[in-house]
Amino acid sequence: MKPALPAALLLVVAAALAAEPRAPTEKHEVTAARLNAQLAVAYLKQGDVAVAQEKIDKALKQNPHDSSVQLSAALVYERLQQPEKAGGFYGAALRIEPRNPDLLNSYAVFECRRGHYAQGQKLFEQAARNAAYSTPEVAYANAGVCARSSGNLARAEELFRKALDIRHDFPDALLQLADLSFTRDAGLAARGLLERYFQVAPPTPDSLFLGVRIERALGDNGAMSRYATQLQHDFPDSEQARQLRSGAGGG
Repeated sequence: MKPALPAALLLVVAAALAAEPRAPTEKHEVTAARLNAQLAVAYLKQGDVAVAQEKIDKALKQNPHDSSVQLSAALVYERLQQPEKAGGFYGAALRIEPRNPDLLNSYAVFECRRGHYAQGQKLFEQAARNAAYSTPEVAYANAGVCARSSGNLARAEELFRKALDIRHDFPDALLQLADLSFTRDAGLAARGLLERYFQVAPPTPDSLFLGVRIERALGDNGAMSRYATQLQHDFPDSEQARQLRSGAGGG
């Protein structure tokens, strides 16, 4: 299973745009900036990046002191494949609200995605330790994915376990730790973690394919066959099912 950071940043921005802006500006400019930032996010969701850029540039001129406007700009310019500009907007958003855990988490996702793993982990852990953050387990699990992407498997395991210490049935952390354990040749531990995952979350192509690989490695052909049959039946068009049919994914 390829580690993947969550892709819910647009939802974070939408929530931020619904909040009150922090800096005093002319009321009309504040309202207009919020509206244009909302439109930018909406156009970004629709894939119309050119119009999204036009709207966010207008919002920045109207009120650059609003962290949610800066965050929207970061998302637009990240989509435009201008990471330096996007990073500047993320930084500006955090300078306006340095303790906002959602901003910390969003910036951390961006940093990990572009290979700045140490900075990404640091930001995730800051978010997780913030008392205002209602889901620290998410930040710790994200930090674990970031650590794993950097090749630091021991640190990744620590972070996934921290997430599970906070919420023992957190599906993302269970699946990530199961996959990591399998990668580290701890097949029995991987099996136990995957079984815990299936108790709290529905099967996915990733989880079923991991089950196939774990049981193949452990030599349980019956369990392997059950996972393989469910994968082919429930997700026949998935990449994992195609790999199974081609004989790939042995370990």
